[in-house]
Amino acid sequence: MADHSPEPVSDSLDQSEIDRLLAQETAVAAPKQHFLRANGHRTALGTSLKVEAYDFRNPVFLSEFELRRLRILHEDFIRYLSARLSLFLRMEFSIKMAKLTTASYSKFTEALPSPTHLCLFKAEPLVGVGILDINPRLALTIADRLLGGRGHSIKVERYLTEIEVSLLEDVILIILEEWCSQWKSEQELRGLILGHENNGRFVQTSPKDAVMLALTLEVNFGDCSEQIQIGVPYYTIEPLVKKMQARRHKDASIPKIEKHPTWQAAYDRITVPVRAEWQAFELSLREIHSLRVGDVLEMPASHLQETAVLLNGAPKFRGTVGLDTNRVAVTLVCKLPPGDANHTKSDGR
Repeated sequence: MADHSPEPVSDSLDQSEIDRLLAQETAVAAPKQHFLRANGHRTALGTSLKVEAYDFRNPVFLSEFELRRLRILHEDFIRYLSARLSLFLRMEFSIKMAKLTTASYSKFTEALPSPTHLCLFKAEPLVGVGILDINPRLALTIADRLLGGRGHSIKVERYLTEIEVSLLEDVILIILEEWCSQWKSEQELRGLILGHENNGRFVQTSPKDAVMLALTLEVNFGDCSEQIQIGVPYYTIEPLVKKMQARRHKDASIPKIEKHPTWQAAYDRITVPVRAEWQAFELSLREIHSLRVGDVLEMPASHLQETAVLLNGAPKFRGTVGLDTNRVAVTLVCKLPPGDANHTKSDGR
């Protein structure tokens, strides 16, 4: 009697079955991702979207255009400041922009070196207090130059004395004046010195989360190479930025007026030489030498339809030659395009 018992099932799975089971498990376990737009509508992942990372701890309130515009303004400020301080100190004072960024007030003050010299200033009539940070070595070198020194770098890093601070104020006032003058197209500003500090941890001029516009300058003065930093709260320059934006939108919205050429009375008496010519034929030098008075040169009648009219030696029209009573006249048929290659050479009249 034959045995019809079923065949045992293999406990092992091949690689294709394992991959299929893993794919099914991943599809069940992974939730479907969605994106929320600014209007609150939910959008599936497959939709073509441009997603950019945003750091809420370091927000940026200025667009790329605004930062580029501010960078251009500060480049002009650096150029004028470098020339003015060079004249004031009677020695080359080279300045270069290292960076122009935005940062929170807490991060800006934490990054200030110690020891350092800080000047608190205000740009009247704007609200808010700005911070001007000058490296002590650079400040001491400037003070030494103002006292008649040769401008050699001071190697000692220490806090400035009251006399040195008083000397440095003349340079700081020049920096503030030049910084305020860069905004003169938006509003007239006046820089005021409010006080001096030597440690950024004890300065509390803005909320910790306030956004600061930070400008870092690399200065080369004699053999001293140090940095100057200028930090201004965003809410201080916000009115100026808004005026800048409004002016840009106003300039963009003004329609361009197309100017049409108009006839001026002064053109009435200007004379221009006019001539008509044909592209006739070519003769050898011997044939030209053998020409005599009374000889007749035969030309195809089609040439009369291809008469070029030249104004001041430049071909402008194509016309047809004919007779008007006892005069030869040319009827203008069409206007030639500029630089017509067919009439660049005058072959005959």
